[in-house]
Amino acid sequence: MCLAVPGKILKIMGDAAAPHMRCGKVDFGGVQKDICLAYTPEAEIGDYVLVHVGFSLSRIDEEEAQKIFETLKEMGELAELEAGEKTS
Repeated sequence: MCLAVPGKILKIMGDAAAPHMRCGKVDFGGVQKDICLAYTPEAEIGDYVLVHVGFSLSRIDEEEAQKIFETLKEMGELAELEAGEKTS
């Protein structure tokens, strides 16, 4: 099954002149990963995005992000994140 996981953008790298190269540090409930923001050029620091295989697919509000995160936890689909895997 393919899933998109919600995360909060903590930092954005790249510049507006090259939106296809834009990436960011995203927090997934305590686990931080670098992801590509090319598909969500409107996303800003503090926004929540749905992420699949390292790419943000869409922006969502915080309430929706929390609902999705809770559902994924109930389904047991967050094993990698719950294992405490962190990147810097």
